[in-house]
Amino acid sequence: MITLLKRLSLVLLATGFLAVGGIGCNTAHGFGKDVTKTGDAIQRGTK
Repeated sequence: MITLLKRLSLVLLATGFLAVGGIGCNTAHGFGKDVTKTGDAIQRGTK
């Protein structure tokens, strides 16, 4: 159950990062970097 809660919180956190990152980015390149960083954070969180 704890693992499920951790995954859910990571998904919500990633969604927040994408929302903030999408608003803060001025270019598609910058948005790509934000998505990459978010993906990296999710992978670190699932280990």
